[in-house]
Amino acid sequence: MCDQDHFENDRKEYEARGLVTRKQFGMMLGAGIAMMLPKVANAVTVTESDVNVTTPDGTADCYFVHPATGTAPGVLVWPDIFGLRPAFRNMGKRLAESGYSVLVVNPFYRTKKAPTADQGGATPIQQVLPLAQTLSETTHMTDAKAFIGWLDQQSSIAKNRKMGTQGYCMGGPMAFRTAAAVPDRIGAVATFHGGGLVTKMPNSPHLQAAKTKAQFLIAVAESDDKTSPEDKNVLKETFAKANLQAEIEVYGAAHGWCPPDSTVYNEQLAEKAWGRLLVLYGKALA
Repeated sequence: MCDQDHFENDRKEYEARGLVTRKQFGMMLGAGIAMMLPKVANAVTVTESDVNVTTPDGTADCYFVHPATGTAPGVLVWPDIFGLRPAFRNMGKRLAESGYSVLVVNPFYRTKKAPTADQGGATPIQQVLPLAQTLSETTHMTDAKAFIGWLDQQSSIAKNRKMGTQGYCMGGPMAFRTAAAVPDRIGAVATFHGGGLVTKMPNSPHLQAAKTKAQFLIAVAESDDKTSPEDKNVLKETFAKANLQAEIEVYGAAHGWCPPDSTVYNEQLAEKAWGRLLVLYGKALA
């Protein structure tokens, strides 16, 4: 799970490098500068819409985007602690332009409709921690089943191909548990600066994920690795023992480096991680 000190320390380190201050970043975000992503080569035309997905606990407001014609493998995207917002809509659309049917969810739908963070990735962490604390292993699993079930009902989904799922920050454990909840449908799992992937509990997300047959991409933030240096080794050993393909790499960036509205966004390394994501999906969802 993300915590206030963790984010604040990373932000201060980023500012110390002379890259951007919170005030400067807020001005950039307001101008739309931080929302820009590189264009997709040979991008397909997509159809996008706001949708409501029924779950055992209510109705989740989500963003669905997919190629305008034909069918494509489904992908379930779990946002970071700041939730469903323009940055993740843009990321979902970009993935759809690469040939996938993408559902980006609001994990906090039980409490609040999106947007759940007033300043996107620049929102003070203490404002969104209460939302994150409403979620649990149980909500992860029940939501995963509902979202994957909804995707399977859509005409744009390639029913004969596995689905992928990806999670950021607190969405990392959710992605792992999605594979555990619907192992027959998930063929690829990616996490980016995922928090809480490895715990000492018997229901640790990494142990649940290791019981699946998916392929994995685990992009670890340098700052997270400094805090928990053994986690990457535990992940490597666990997936190797389970005979699962897993690319596990520490990126020289701070926790939260992937979303374009993050105060520690690192475009170069975010693009590297995005490229590895497309490689994973290209292999596992073909």
